[in-house]
Amino acid sequence: MTTLTGRDKSALLVIDVQNGVVEGAYNLESVVSNINLAVEKARAAGIPVVWVQHSDEELVLESERWQIVPELSPAAGESKVRKLYRSSFEATDLESILAGLNVGHIYVTGMQTDNCVRHTTHAAQERGYDITVLADAHSTTGYEWDGHVVDAKAVVDQFNDNFYGSELPGRFTRAILTKDLSLS
Repeated sequence: MTTLTGRDKSALLVIDVQNGVVEGAYNLESVVSNINLAVEKARAAGIPVVWVQHSDEELVLESERWQIVPELSPAAGESKVRKLYRSSFEATDLESILAGLNVGHIYVTGMQTDNCVRHTTHAAQERGYDITVLADAHSTTGYEWDGHVVDAKAVVDQFNDNFYGSELPGRFTRAILTKDLSLS
């Protein structure tokens, strides 16, 4: 149903699951396990896996904090995207990678639900992609801002509720559990 003509393939995005990003994330062990399961399913089905890594003053390129967590292992030949902004599309080659693979549907996993996962998902919607959010394969940390406390679980739940079954003209967004992911 994507609005991207001739792009009938899918890809799995693994966004910012880096040593310096996961610290204190809600339900981290389960989320990383579910990302691993999604990666295994994608590889078994021949669906490309695209790894995204954020960099900034706290996540210096090639530093230990910048590295993908040791529980996950990109395979040789899988695309890697380095980014500076919350959206994985902004000032990166993600769009050209996906276009080259004829991808019109992305599966979304990763870290910082309320930042990079949300911005990437919205950017993908705006560009015409169909999106499946793996509801139990993304997470974030809680925080306090301007006197109010934001609970990580509430952020994850709210994000999943927003993307559970929304539509824009000519494309869909949905949220499913990783165990229900069928790629064959």
